[in-house]
Amino acid sequence: MGKRDDLIAQYADDLKTKCGMEPDMALLTKVTIGCGPAIYNADASTVAGSQASELETVKANFLIKKLGLADGPELMDAINATIETYGKSERNKYRAVFYYLLVKHFGKEAVYS
Repeated sequence: MGKRDDLIAQYADDLKTKCGMEPDMALLTKVTIGCGPAIYNADASTVAGSQASELETVKANFLIKKLGLADGPELMDAINATIETYGKSERNKYRAVFYYLLVKHFGKEAVYS
């Protein structure tokens, strides 16, 4: 297995153990690939849930640009709900898992098909 496969397995484990859900492996793989080289960078591979600027970046670059959602308060509500699902105390919120949860929340799986 390559490095990306190892990371995808780690993300799947996070979804099972920390988020309490069985991951859709095909979608998780596509979301991970969509994150690009960021998954290999220690800082970029995680989402800082306590930094407002980071959450604004997730909203602007992922929810609005990538998923094509209209800006509104429901976007930040979804981000906060994702933080709750992942666990507020969880220090390492992997970007691919975070994005996967948001894709599922908004039912935007078709973006990755």
